[in-house]
Amino acid sequence: MLEPELPEVRANIEAYLGEQEPRTTREMRRYARHARNQVSQALQALGYYQYQIRIDIEEGEPARLHLNVTPGEPVRLRHVLVELSGEAQYQRDFTLPGQTDLKPGQPLNHAAYEAAKRHFRNQGLRYGYFSARYQVQQLDINPQQGWADIHLHFDSGPRYRLGAVTFDHEGVLDEAFLQRFVTFASGTPYSTDLITDLSRDLRGSGYFHEVLVDARHEFAEDLQVPVDVLLRMRPPRTLSVGVGFSTDIGPRVTTAWTQHWLNDQGHSRGVDAEVSQPRQSVGGWYQLPLTPPMTDYLRLTSAVRKERYDEQESQRFSAGIQWHHRLDNGWDRVLSLRGEYEEFRVGADEDATWLTLPGIGLGRLRSNHRVDPSRGYRVQVDLTGSRRDLLADVDILQLTFFSRGLMTLKDHHRFLARVQGGAMATDAFEQVPASLRFFAGGDQSVRGYGYQELAPRDESGQLLGGRYLLAVGLEYQYALTDRWRLATFVDAGDAVLEPKDLKQPLLGVGVGIRWVSPVGPLRLDVARGLDEQLGGWRLHFSMGPEL
Repeated sequence: MLEPELPEVRANIEAYLGEQEPRTTREMRRYARHARNQVSQALQALGYYQYQIRIDIEEGEPARLHLNVTPGEPVRLRHVLVELSGEAQYQRDFTLPGQTDLKPGQPLNHAAYEAAKRHFRNQGLRYGYFSARYQVQQLDINPQQGWADIHLHFDSGPRYRLGAVTFDHEGVLDEAFLQRFVTFASGTPYSTDLITDLSRDLRGSGYFHEVLVDARHEFAEDLQVPVDVLLRMRPPRTLSVGVGFSTDIGPRVTTAWTQHWLNDQGHSRGVDAEVSQPRQSVGGWYQLPLTPPMTDYLRLTSAVRKERYDEQESQRFSAGIQWHHRLDNGWDRVLSLRGEYEEFRVGADEDATWLTLPGIGLGRLRSNHRVDPSRGYRVQVDLTGSRRDLLADVDILQLTFFSRGLMTLKDHHRFLARVQGGAMATDAFEQVPASLRFFAGGDQSVRGYGYQELAPRDESGQLLGGRYLLAVGLEYQYALTDRWRLATFVDAGDAVLEPKDLKQPLLGVGVGIRWVSPVGPLRLDVARGLDEQLGGWRLHFSMGPEL
């Protein structure tokens, strides 16, 4: 028996005793002494030293052990002194342990005391205080008078520095090129975060199948820790084939051939292709890494793409160049210039248009997991345009915006929000190619409606596409297990010719189920569009990351 107002004491006793197995009466009598010792340790760990324990054994097969525990008054902290000396006292992000459980008047908690000591040791290892030691680590307990004193004095000593980075590798990549992955200079204050970042960036480069980064302070000279990197190259070329399906596109096959490096400067190239009933494309690219190569690069692209849906048709040839750069604030910026020739038919509009399109894009992705995050967001903003007097057949200025946000509460409740928008300024909309016009509806837009079904129509009822786009969605998911989730959602949006027409978006509602596969969630939704003419019941199937 235990006082009901002390659930943390009961939980600690149960944790110390562990899972109980059936015992005979004789075995239970032998076990009783061990049980008493475990209960004593569980009570003292939470500051209860004036306890009373009565043990009764109920004979039988199996026997039962009855514990009657009176914890008594806990030992409380009287004086708490936590000190930091050495170079770490001048480092702003080297923190003292949290004082919530180590304040005078609080019950003594041995776990909190040990956590405070670990807090110092872990930070010392993280920030390179390898000569750190405790000048004082003292816990005085007077159980009879009911007080305890804590005195911790952590002397960090000097902070070690990161030394030169040396690469042990076999392959064609130049040593100077590899050094461009190193974001710290020799002599930088030690931090395991910098070591982790270097390992992550090398693994993500696509050049290596094995990366080992070793920084051992035992070999430090003059407080400088050498950094040794072992690299093993991946196969120079890979070919991948994928099969997918969505209700927007139907079945599709994708292929990608990549040559991961061509020379000692890490240039790469590849060819991608996609084949489905409404859409076929093939494209090539050539990439030149810049500094730092994990985020900055130039990419040359070319592509041929053909699309055909019920009321529109397009054949597009394009070539361009992109400059990818990671800004200091963490956003990714892409400056681009592409030339594009498109033959198209949308409703009654049929034309062939050449465009020279400079553009700028800003994007940011933050999530706690690449395939199946529980929280995070993605934002992408793009601005592009063309002018007749600059190698183009029509004046266009187009802005697009896309954002997703994900939040999880208490492990089971997930909320996913999505906003997609676009606006176009042009003096000759009939010459704007199909690929730049706005359409809404489908798996990734407004569910409950067909793919690209929502857009202005001409007098004969044929789709023309819009100059403005707005689509929003809010989804709630409940996790049944780690792999299975139920979902309910509401979507709204439309593509229109005038902004005022966005005041009455079309609505879709529905329910769905999610299965988290190794490559991302598979989504099956049953949705109903609420518009009397275009709406109705639809089945939507798609897959891929939610951010």
